[in-house]
Amino acid sequence: MENNEIIIEPVLTEKSNAMREAGQYVFRVDARATKIQVKKAVAALFNVHPVSCNMINVKSKPKRLRGRPGRTSSWKKAVVRLAPGESISVFEGV
Repeated sequence: MENNEIIIEPVLTEKSNAMREAGQYVFRVDARATKIQVKKAVAALFNVHPVSCNMINVKSKPKRLRGRPGRTSSWKKAVVRLAPGESISVFEGV
């Protein structure tokens, strides 16, 4: 898997914005990706040094569309902690 295939998109929520101030960044990643692959992909794409990576499988939720029952899709989330003093400039708006 290529680095840009592993990291799908950043997760931008109020909680993830608060975590960013503490040096933790949240990404939606490929379901087959491992912690080591995510750390290497973040290091290669953003030129930073990740310290740790925690993975969470987000389960699907029930949802209705036009009165018909359905479910959202399941996905995998990665929380990457960077070395002290480092940040990803793309998120900071620079």
